Amino acid sequence: MVIYMTEGGKYFPVNAEKPRGLYINLTNRCNNDCPFCLRQKKVMTPENSLWLEREPTVDEVKKELDAAPLDIVTEIVFCGFGEPTIRLDALLELLKYIKKIRPQIPTRLNTNGLGNLEHGRNIEGDFKNILDTASISLNAATAERYMQITRSKFGLQAFGAMLNFAENIKNFVPHVVLTIVDKVTPPAEIEQCKKICEVRGLSLRIRPYEDN
Repeated sequence: MVIYMTEGGKYFPVNAEKPRGLYINLTNRCNNDCPFCLRQKKVMTPENSLWLEREPTVDEVKKELDAAPLDIVTEIVFCGFGEPTIRLDALLELLKYIKKIRPQIPTRLNTNGLGNLEHGRNIEGDFKNILDTASISLNAATAERYMQITRSKFGLQAFGAMLNFAENIKNFVPHVVLTIVDKVTPPAEIEQCKKICEVRGLSLRIRPYEDN
């Protein structure tokens, strides 16, 4: 599915039954390989699968957005099974399109925060005026632990790059939050993560672990 909604841990095609968030899935590709990620564990039926047979074009996503019940959508989130910033040009064009057709709907990006390393430049300013919330996966309190549980293709530099991205994007995006997963991050490390966020003036959200 390219555009989908969720409820109770289940994914399903867009419908207009009641207000909820709308999610956009742009790619299967990711520059991390986290063993706890749903892409590694989630069992889905073919009709409800988030695995893309191919990456959708911008025009295809726009067409699906035009057909969606946007009057009841509470938030539009770029998420999916891959890392959205890998398709940066498509992501930015679609964010601009959403703000053009429905400027009142909040937009959110769920990201691992490694877009600068992926593209070899600082991309934070690209999101000015088109993104309302950046939700960034912190996952760990040290570079070594981060590498252990994300298996990032960028190695130990990934942790610092992610934190720098989080701090820098505050200059362009109104809401920035770092996230960790409760059963993946031990209690002592959660406290360390809280301190990391406090020092940098960032919010922390502890997400519940989903095993399937």
